[in-house]
Amino acid sequence: MPQTGKVAVIGTGFVGATSAYAMLIDGSPSEIVLMDVNKEKALGELMDLQHGMSFIPATQISVAENYGALSDAEIVVITAGMNQKPGQSRRELVDTNKKIIESIVDEIVKVNKECIILMVTNPVDALAYTAWKRSGFPKERVFGSGTFLDTARLRYYIGEQLGLNAKSIDAYMLGEHGDSEFAFWSAATIGGVHVSQLPNWSAEVATSIEEKTRKAAYEIIQRKGATYYSIGLAVSRIVKYILEDANEVVPLSVPVDNYCGVQNVTVSVPVVLNRSGAHIQFQTILTEEEVQKLQTSAAAIQALL
Repeated sequence: MPQTGKVAVIGTGFVGATSAYAMLIDGSPSEIVLMDVNKEKALGELMDLQHGMSFIPATQISVAENYGALSDAEIVVITAGMNQKPGQSRRELVDTNKKIIESIVDEIVKVNKECIILMVTNPVDALAYTAWKRSGFPKERVFGSGTFLDTARLRYYIGEQLGLNAKSIDAYMLGEHGDSEFAFWSAATIGGVHVSQLPNWSAEVATSIEEKTRKAAYEIIQRKGATYYSIGLAVSRIVKYILEDANEVVPLSVPVDNYCGVQNVTVSVPVVLNRSGAHIQFQTILTEEEVQKLQTSAAAIQALL
């Protein structure tokens, strides 16, 4: 794929528009193209973003007239779909959103067979798998945002407990982006020291932090109807790592094949992210309990497929 630095965002709802806003501020893409079935909504978002161009890096931004505008996009970010309603699980979204994603992927493949597809629409794991199978692309080029944001939430709560900057914490949420996700506690460290060895830490604290992380999205949705700021920042960071060929290790929802006994599903594990996609270059060493949790997550996702 020619390195155009062009990113397409399909779906200009809260998440899509906020992702585009975050990418504009970051300045990593050379061009951002917005696309939505509601073209007036997309145009409104475009105008609002354009009016702030004098305050940010010089990234071009436009609205796609049709899928042909995506022919030279390096990354296609899919946020289109029905929103999660208060009290609704991510899994309940799958039937409607699966049909939407299949139709979108069919159109992408007609004009661009070399791009990376980043799935953000929920339930992201099942839909990333749907997009990968539907596209026929290599597995490293179709993946979901997965537990990337959940990992940021986990690090925030650990930092809050210990009075530390979240950036200094090396800890991950793995598995499903949803109810069966789990904290990878066996490898959670700060400055090379396992969290269990630090002051103000206990098994009860760990359980509480993991539960807060798991329920965070539900609580936000209950209070304000949707989550979009943090996922917009997460999408922007994923795009940045791709376009900068960063070789950054991050947890993303990728197709796995005999990963700790898990296969034929898309689930979040640590991958190496660069300009050619998300690569599983090693299998994380999990405890027996964590392997069981990963397998439980995979089974929950497979139940949707």
